[in-house]
Amino acid sequence: MLNLISHDATAGGIISEIQMARPPVNALNLDMLRALHAAVDESIAKGARGIVLSGAPGMFSAGADVPSLLGIDRAGVHEFWREFFAVCAVLARSPVPVAASITGHSPAGGAVLSLFCDYRVMAEGPFKIGLNEVRVGLPVPENIQMALRRVVGAYRAERLLVSGAMIDAAEALACGFVDETTGVDQVTVRALHWLNELLALPSEAMLATRAIARADLLTTYANPDALPLDGFIEGFFRPQTQAVLQQLVARLKSKS
Repeated sequence: MLNLISHDATAGGIISEIQMARPPVNALNLDMLRALHAAVDESIAKGARGIVLSGAPGMFSAGADVPSLLGIDRAGVHEFWREFFAVCAVLARSPVPVAASITGHSPAGGAVLSLFCDYRVMAEGPFKIGLNEVRVGLPVPENIQMALRRVVGAYRAERLLVSGAMIDAAEALACGFVDETTGVDQVTVRALHWLNELLALPSEAMLATRAIARADLLTTYANPDALPLDGFIEGFFRPQTQAVLQQLVARLKSKS
């Protein structure tokens, strides 16, 4: 489900790579989210100086495992989304910098996870990224909208969110959704390069400045249980949303 890889940092210490490995599309179910949460905590506890979150070539993460979500009750759906936001929170509050190695497609929840990283490197080519929740009948809650606004700006975030746009790597780079693009086989290499350059700076000054710059994320995600989860779950169970999600699952089954 996850591979944990240690890389030597050029300035000393290690960089921990958390590689999502749940074929075929790294869909996020409850077990995967718990494993991600634990891997970030473990990396920090073991003294990692930086973290890379990566996927498989061609696919970073397809987001929530919709078929499994449709098969559980309201309490189970609540548990899933609570853990999803807890993973967002642990990335937002990480005391060390985190780079997203977006190795391919990254819709919905995959794109959201990348927003809580400090830096995003995306594979060039036909790969798409975006918060397409509206297209599958889900409203995007404020705490996620805020994360996109701080990356691309208020107006661009509104356009992307309201339309549920999926954009390619070149468009993502042009609007600031990602920080750089490169060949799919070099994405993690470039993420590690960025981290090594950052870690070569005077650490106390860099980390203190980073904490100030990310204070809005730290404040919003200080307590995941205080996030407006109930309203989001109500939206998930609306008849129109359920119908759209069922249609999505039927399309996925027809392709498999």
